[in-house]
Amino acid sequence: MTTISPVLLTRFALGAIAILIAGSLAVIYLNLALPADHPWHVPTYVMSLMGKYLAFALLALSIDLVWGFGGILTLGHGAFFALGGYAMGMYLMRQIGDRGVYANPLLPDFMVFLNWDGLPWYWLGFDQFWFAAIMVVLVPGLLAFVFGWLAFRSRVTGVYLSIITQAMTFALMLAFFRNEMGFGGNNGLTDFKDILGFSIQAQETRAALFFATAVAVSLGLALAIWLVRSRFGQALVAVRDAEARARFIGYRVEHYKLIIWTLSAAMAGVAGALYVPQVGIINPSEFAPGNSIEAVIWVAVGGRGTLVGAVVGAILVNFGKTYFTGAFPELWLFVLGFLFVVVTVLLPRGIMGPFFDLIDRRRDRRRATERGLSEAQASAEREAGIDPEAPAATPGGTGR
Repeated sequence: MTTISPVLLTRFALGAIAILIAGSLAVIYLNLALPADHPWHVPTYVMSLMGKYLAFALLALSIDLVWGFGGILTLGHGAFFALGGYAMGMYLMRQIGDRGVYANPLLPDFMVFLNWDGLPWYWLGFDQFWFAAIMVVLVPGLLAFVFGWLAFRSRVTGVYLSIITQAMTFALMLAFFRNEMGFGGNNGLTDFKDILGFSIQAQETRAALFFATAVAVSLGLALAIWLVRSRFGQALVAVRDAEARARFIGYRVEHYKLIIWTLSAAMAGVAGALYVPQVGIINPSEFAPGNSIEAVIWVAVGGRGTLVGAVVGAILVNFGKTYFTGAFPELWLFVLGFLFVVVTVLLPRGIMGPFFDLIDRRRDRRRATERGLSEAQASAEREAGIDPEAPAATPGGTGR
């Protein structure tokens, strides 16, 4: 897999962050400041829909970190997304109090309906936002750490690892469907009222949630760029491209995989937590293996290993899903499959690939002109990772 220059990745990421922040502020202004009958007014439901797309974009970004830069094809990241969503849903359920159908100040309605005597121990603490926020990151991260430690130390790789991740999310889905688990069974958690003391249905709260999601995606991009440009990121790419060689020269390959896997899972959990209050429900269907596979398609469509491509792919594919499931619901799966095949055959680097290729070709031509090389030679240097601006090694030692 061709590695894109970290400088290009940074420039695209910074541009994406600027667009995300400025665009979200503009949408909020058009929603709050303009009357509903104004032609430029953005309805609240549209803003919430955009917030859902951005939550999916953060999930796609987390997958791109492990797949695009770690070489780990995960088909189970929907599990981490759903666990983060359930952690936030438990907090939101505790905020309902005696305003539920059964007016029980302690137990959620589904527990009252199922004749539970008291609140399970694992629900304790979720009446506090700070505790729920920690669990949003800790629960997916801990599961990923345990799973990754067992898988990577056993050197499970490739399609076998992908199948195991899919089995993990399927097992969690079956478990959460059971009423005995204490998470609402197949109905899940819903009927949320407040978040941090503010009505979750209020227009201003919806705007705040949308902006928080845009900021989270921006921070995710900034963190991803920092990782990719660090020595850790360079070693991670080396593990991706030549794992056996990296292991031979002394790198603890398992450690690099485990760190990026755990971090990615925590990021997916944050995405799930931001998703739940904007859609108003979380149920076991979020664990469905098909959701994880679809998320991988978002990354492939946008461009694996491009970071920004993952964000773009998630937004575009989900926008298409919203349109087609409304206009032609029976055609959506065919459209998604066709899109994946077309991108795989014609755009192996995704939608963003041609943009990076165009910039690379321009840089190759400039480098060839400045150094008296052919364009093919300049391109070969770039593919080999040679930096012509780095000081050359001297006969008596190495270049600094």
